[in-house]
Amino acid sequence: MPGSLPAICEATWPKDVGIIAMEVYVPSQYVDQAELEEYDGVGAGKYTVGLGQARMGFCSDREDINSLCLTVVQRLMERNSLSYDSVGRLEVGTETIIDKSKSTKTVLMQLFEESGNTDVEGVDTTNACYGGTAALFNAVNWVESSSWDGRYALVVAGDIAVYATGSARPTGGAGAVAMLVGPNAPLAFERGLRGTHMQHAYDFYKPDMVSEYPVVDGKLSIQCYLSALDRCYAVFKNKIHAQWQREGLERRCSLEDFGFMVFHSPYCKLVQKSLARLMLNDFLHHPSPNTESGPFSGLEAFRDVKIEDTYFDRDVEKAFMKASSELFENKTKASLLISNQNGNMYTPSVYGCLASVLAQHTPQQLAGQRVGVFSYGSGFAATLYSIRVTQDATPGSALDKLVSSLCDLQARLDSRKKVSPGVFAENMKLREETHHLANYIPQGSVDELSPGTWYLTRVDEKHRRQYARRSMNDDRPLEAGLVTSSIAAEHVPSPLKKMPRIPTTTAGPEVVVISNGDH
Repeated sequence: MPGSLPAICEATWPKDVGIIAMEVYVPSQYVDQAELEEYDGVGAGKYTVGLGQARMGFCSDREDINSLCLTVVQRLMERNSLSYDSVGRLEVGTETIIDKSKSTKTVLMQLFEESGNTDVEGVDTTNACYGGTAALFNAVNWVESSSWDGRYALVVAGDIAVYATGSARPTGGAGAVAMLVGPNAPLAFERGLRGTHMQHAYDFYKPDMVSEYPVVDGKLSIQCYLSALDRCYAVFKNKIHAQWQREGLERRCSLEDFGFMVFHSPYCKLVQKSLARLMLNDFLHHPSPNTESGPFSGLEAFRDVKIEDTYFDRDVEKAFMKASSELFENKTKASLLISNQNGNMYTPSVYGCLASVLAQHTPQQLAGQRVGVFSYGSGFAATLYSIRVTQDATPGSALDKLVSSLCDLQARLDSRKKVSPGVFAENMKLREETHHLANYIPQGSVDELSPGTWYLTRVDEKHRRQYARRSMNDDRPLEAGLVTSSIAAEHVPSPLKKMPRIPTTTAGPEVVVISNGDH
């Protein structure tokens, strides 16, 4: 039976494996989408209303996938006072590939050098926007496996989403999310509840190894996304029904069983359509829906539609978006904060949505909720799974610490600098012309980067990349050289002595300059 496992297995697993801590990084500059509409000469509202986007973050040539991941990992470790020897697995999910052999994970290992910890499993995972989810599953599976040594797993999802000039460009963005995975987590993965669908399609792909730009079949990509959502939801419901039957429960799974629903967000309007799509699924699979009153009121005309014929049916879309509007307001709208304000981050997109939910609710509002998570990556791979939030929302609890660490998310987004569409276009042209050059010194201003941001200092003649970090204490970039913090981080006890826990004290930043080649 789907979802069935021997009781002896469940008894030996660590309890409540999931996300303990999160950190989000977005670039310090953005372009306003309304201004971009005017600059591009398109109709007012095409990007802001049609796509649901307000701002788009972007990177100059000073940032690449390695620097994004360096920044978000070090911030996570510092803000949670974690020692690097408490991490036993480090997974990176990204589709922003700058080397066909060397992983971003190996670049991140330079952050571990002072601790002496080289016993860290995991490498990069790639499949469009799904790589972060695959990396997260790898981490959760490791903690639940016989390979686990008692330490944390660390997952990083990061990407720079850029497009050639044209209709796809406003769906770009950039950023990274880091997640600490372990037992006794405030966000625990519900075991056995993953609905996955994978299929071959050329909806979005990057065959040109010297270009950051993808090849996109927009209409096919939407169809693939929505069909994957349908199938993942059906598999998920089959598995949760099987669990309920074993528990002696006779009930149907629907959107009402989720406190929140978050989705991979290429653009916000697609997410709103996706929630309506799940309501359509509930309606079509209900044996006798009430069309006189309640959520399905007035939908009787759509009772006999075939779901595979509705991907571009405007009547169905309009009717179910209207019918699901209250559910969207309550379960999904809050998740779109980062997506609306920063754009599509590819692999971190769905986890930026999860962070947005946490940032805008209190621990008491989140406690005990089931969060549905739909992750999609073109090509294509998709999974719908669920997370159960802990019931413990007391001050100082793991949930309280997690929510507190993200409560300034809106302030972080508001602190960025707005630049004109012309400056944005110049930065895109600069990236286009230089992102694969050797013996290159980046031209972007370091002064525009936020304190504590890692940035690219040069690419040598052998394509080896070197990085530096801006000081956390002032706005001046650091000079090259190794500088260690005068405040030692509190060390997590050895896994041989005690299960790792996040310390409560705050440590000062450790500052180093590193490269992805010789060091």
